[in-house]
Amino acid sequence: MPPHSHKLPNPNQLFGSAKSDKSPIELTPSEALTAISVLAVVADGEISEEERQTLAANHIRLFSSYSTEHFQELFKKVLNLSSQYSPAEVFVAAKNALTPKLRATAFAIAADLVLVDGIFTQEEQDFLVELSEALDISDELGKKIIDVMTIKNCGDNFF
Repeated sequence: MPPHSHKLPNPNQLFGSAKSDKSPIELTPSEALTAISVLAVVADGEISEEERQTLAANHIRLFSSYSTEHFQELFKKVLNLSSQYSPAEVFVAAKNALTPKLRATAFAIAADLVLVDGIFTQEEQDFLVELSEALDISDELGKKIIDVMTIKNCGDNFF
């Protein structure tokens, strides 16, 4: 199998119900940021070492005021919700908990995680476009975020 054989789910399965604001789950903003990150990482069915390290680094920075125990509880709660509910239900709850500014932050973190392996496939591009639309991020801002994360993660592919 080639090193980059990630299979992303159909974005409609993940974000299709995002048109509805109804969710059986209520999340705090910190839980919502974590949920979007987890959904982006597990979207292809596996977590690579690069994704694991980037997820940890992003969350250490975002949740620096949290104790290790508090962060672990937060992460466990999100993982438990991900096993109890569909990705679409978790996504809707996360979207509902985030302000527009935090949605852009969540999208930037997700883009960083999707692109961390340094390869940007058409499938990944489609996934990120659908995610930005589902989070109600403007096309202009979504493109800027994707461009920056592509430069950050895929820059060495240009040399």
